[in-house]
Amino acid sequence: MHELGITQSIVDAVLEAVDEPVIERVHLEIGRLSGVVPDAIRFCFELVADGTRLSTADLDIAEPAGRGECRSCGQEIAMDELLARCPCGGVDIAILAGQELRIKAVEVG
Repeated sequence: MHELGITQSIVDAVLEAVDEPVIERVHLEIGRLSGVVPDAIRFCFELVADGTRLSTADLDIAEPAGRGECRSCGQEIAMDELLARCPCGGVDIAILAGQELRIKAVEVG
């Protein structure tokens, strides 16, 4: 499960960047095309944050939808998975959104 390593990196980054003693909430953005499972991040967050200043923090995860642009016709399409087909039949799709994995904000007390 690569989500454990990703979660450890998130916790480490927040703890390094935020000096406040109380961290109340961490806002993440995990795109639906990122290959990262948000529920696994939630589970791992509790384990990794235990014993740190993040142990009582809430985790808020936004999951932006995937979007792509067909390189054949230029049409922008919604994408639920990396392998998508444009209504024109094209399969050469440039991904525009949905692969995000970022810390958006941290709320402190």
